[in-house]
This record gives sequence, structure tokens and C-alpha cells, in this order.
Amino acid sequence: MRILALTLDLDDTLWPVLPALESADRELDAYLRTHHPDVATRWPIPAMRQLRAQVAAERLDLAHDFTTQRHLTMQRAFAACGLAEAPIEALWEVYFAARNRVQLYADALPALERITARWPVASLTNGNADLERIGIHMHFHCHVCARETGVGKPDARIFEVAAQRLGVAPGDILHVGDDADLDVRGAREAGLRTAWINRERRPWPVRHGAPPDLDLPDLAALADWLEGSQVGV
Repeated sequence: MRILALTLDLDDTLWPVLPALESADRELDAYLRTHHPDVATRWPIPAMRQLRAQVAAERLDLAHDFTTQRHLTMQRAFAACGLAEAPIEALWEVYFAARNRVQLYADALPALERITARWPVASLTNGNADLERIGIHMHFHCHVCARETGVGKPDARIFEVAAQRLGVAPGDILHVGDDADLDVRGAREAGLRTAWINRERRPWPVRHGAPPDLDLPDLAALADWLEGSQVGV
């Protein structure tokens, strides 16, 4: 298998995303309690989460755009309290700053440094992580996100955009991610090779079709495989 470039998922591949999302909810709630107590009382965290789920269900056209979904959620929360305008920029900064205070898996950064020293890597995500805020943007050739491209994984088009930006044919790109459907099935159907980062060592879910080319416990194992298998390719 010849690999000339990689695309790399972010959330739950480089870091666990749930702790950051929960922290972001708590910090936004604390901000509301200080600056907009009526909104905070009407919309505690569980209710705000339900409102966001309602927005997502109603606005399927925004399935690729988590940022706008959250902006609309904030607007609706304020409107329900009789407030015509929500301070979206201030609210979003509180949420977004906390959402990007992630804790990388111990293997992630050393492996990323090894890999990007030899192969161009594009980040490829449905989420809204900010690589500059996290401090790892310098390791990536480019950043491809669902909000920007208008479609998210597993749609083949987002993988095609990444291949175009890398300047590499899809068959020579290895997509790396944790999600069997969004990452493995999506990339496979777009013509990329696939690596499943399977930290919990789960059996492959056959409902998602053929298994990945690589089933690996972490990114260190990916770096080991790349360095070992690509010599002389």
C-alpha cells in the first residue's frame, strides 16, 4: 500500500472530545448566570442541550455546521426570555474557547510530529475545533472542515476536497479516524485507504461494510506502521 499523504480526523482521534464539550457547556452556563441570570434560570444545561437538539432536528440543512446550530440555539434561548438580541459574539467566545481547551491523548502529539515530518497531513473534521487555539496547526498541510465545504463525513465530497488540497490521488491517501461509519466507510467509498484508531479494541461493526485497511490501537502504532511499511515504496 503506497501512502503519499494522510487525512486525519480530530475529535476522539487526537483528543477525547466529550470532556471539552462538557466544560464548554459549564462555562457558558456560568457566564449566563453572571451576565444574563434570567436566561440561565430558564435554560440550565440540560434544557439548553435539548434546545440545540431541537435546532439540529429542524435545520437539517445545517447538519454540517455545528457553529451555526449553536448560534441559533443561543438566539432562541434569549428570544424565549423576551430578549430580541443575544450577544452572540461574547457567548460564542466563552463556549468556543472552552471547547478548544482539549487534552491530547498521550500518544497523539509525538506520533503527529513523526508522521508530519515525512508526509503531508490534512485535518478532516465535521466539528469546529480550532487548530491554532489548540496549538497544533503548524503540523498540518491544510485544514478541511464540514462547515467550510458544505458537507460532512461520510459524504465523499469532503474527502475529495482534502485530496485536491493535498494534490494527491485519493488512492494514495490514508484517512485516519476513530468512527467506523464517518471515517472508515466514508473514506473507503471516496476511494481513500483507511486506518481505524480503535483505542478500545472493539470488534469491527460489520454493518459498516468491509473492515479498514488498518485497525490500530493508537497513533503511535500508526506512526510505527508508516515508518516501517513505506520504506522503499
